Amino acid sequence: MLSNHLLLEEPIRMASILEPSKPTFFPALTKIVGTLGPKSRSVEIISACLEAGMSVARFDFSWGDAAFHQETLENLKIAIKRTKKLCAVMLDTGGPELLVVNKSRCPIPLQAETLVVLTPDQDKDATSNLLPINFSGLAKAVNKGDTIFIGQYLFTGSETTSVSLEVTEVSGEDVVCLIKNSATLEGSLYTLHVSRIRIDLPTLTDQDKEVIKTWGVCNNIDFLSLSHTRHAEDIRHARAFLSKLGDMKQTQIFAKIENSEGLKHFDEILQEADGVILARGNLGIDLPPEKVFLSQKAAVYKCNMAGKPVVVTRVVDSMTDNLRPTRAEATDVANAVLDGSDAILLGAETLRGLYPVETISIVGKICAEAEKVFNQDLYFKRAVKHIGEPMTHLESITSSAVRAAIKVKASVIICFTSSGRAARLIAKYRPTMPVLSVVIPRVKTNQLRWTFSGAFEARQSLIVRGLFPMLADPRHPAEKTGVANETILKVALDYGRASGVVKPHDRVVVCQKIGDAAVVKIIELED
Repeated sequence: MLSNHLLLEEPIRMASILEPSKPTFFPALTKIVGTLGPKSRSVEIISACLEAGMSVARFDFSWGDAAFHQETLENLKIAIKRTKKLCAVMLDTGGPELLVVNKSRCPIPLQAETLVVLTPDQDKDATSNLLPINFSGLAKAVNKGDTIFIGQYLFTGSETTSVSLEVTEVSGEDVVCLIKNSATLEGSLYTLHVSRIRIDLPTLTDQDKEVIKTWGVCNNIDFLSLSHTRHAEDIRHARAFLSKLGDMKQTQIFAKIENSEGLKHFDEILQEADGVILARGNLGIDLPPEKVFLSQKAAVYKCNMAGKPVVVTRVVDSMTDNLRPTRAEATDVANAVLDGSDAILLGAETLRGLYPVETISIVGKICAEAEKVFNQDLYFKRAVKHIGEPMTHLESITSSAVRAAIKVKASVIICFTSSGRAARLIAKYRPTMPVLSVVIPRVKTNQLRWTFSGAFEARQSLIVRGLFPMLADPRHPAEKTGVANETILKVALDYGRASGVVKPHDRVVVCQKIGDAAVVKIIELED
């Protein structure tokens, strides 16, 4: 039996469970990435998604053409102006995705305990006994007994649209399989995933490069989600490609980990990438089910200690067709937050789901509740111990700002930053209060025209847990004069008051650079 002492130490009070959730200006510190598509591309729906808490819009180029995505993006721009909510743009590459090709688009019924042949001959029609695929090397890559999954959304919980196959024989370039469960494949393309084998295709395909060169460059994308990242070299190759495209140098590259090969080389990938996306759809079928939770916890922990954003996917699949998540899904979202995730990525739920706005809203509420019981004290000590001594100057200042904010129960931390690095380091220590990242624009010239940087840095913080950016007026070069510093601080405080984050008599912690010194100060607000 638990002692009374242990019961008193319990951070979760049963009474709080029965209290209604309180609405706040920032629905949650954890960010939400929404995939825009057929059910979420009108100005009205996108506006509602932004209001509900979406801060990054994902454009998935594994389907749909550039014209379709461009029209959606133009609607997003209108929605941003209408709602006055900042939103970043993520381009998700198709990558070396294996597909079954069904030219006729007719439904294909597959019967359990019968045989089906996978063939690279795409001139043949798809039938219940023969499925053409887009990869000629499958026969060389698989062995008898290997498991292959096929479906539009790969085992979302309803197995009537996904099928599991077992390889029984390899015949030339064809692969003969035993069907393990009955299902009907509908549509023209289905994803094909073979567990734990190496697919000899480039991570950044020619089609991906063309999309980035045209759509990506034209729209100044903030994030590139590199599908099927397997090695650090994949990131280096993508970065070298982006660096040749002018403004794309500023685009951050997120490694999308989708298979055991990516996990095997995770440490070196993390070193090269700007952030990580744990694509639990493919990852969840590449790994044995009992290992999935462990891969998430290990990967999230490593990202947290490196101070790099980590995004978790496939959390509320059932909300694609239902208004409420299952109990297991709600718990899964909360555990992703308690593990330390920066953001939750919604795919089919917002792309083609019936309730995109409600999904974003409910996920945000679950995140907010989990944040209330997040063990920040334990996390902080673990992060400081991991850094070791001596700390860098900036690491010392930012960790001190978080420690001070928690000790004085500050309502918000305000951080002045140009590159965004100081604000990201503050967020790394997971403060319990929001961090207003005031991005100070830098003036640049190429001798023909003057430009201000800062917009990229502001938008790219929209995927980091707890960071809420605002762009300072470029007419106030804050690093030059204390007067400008005070002016911008006043604007930030006014923004905090207007949003309800800051109230009279609250304490606010400010982290800023004054001359050559970085300073942390505590302000107590008057009426």
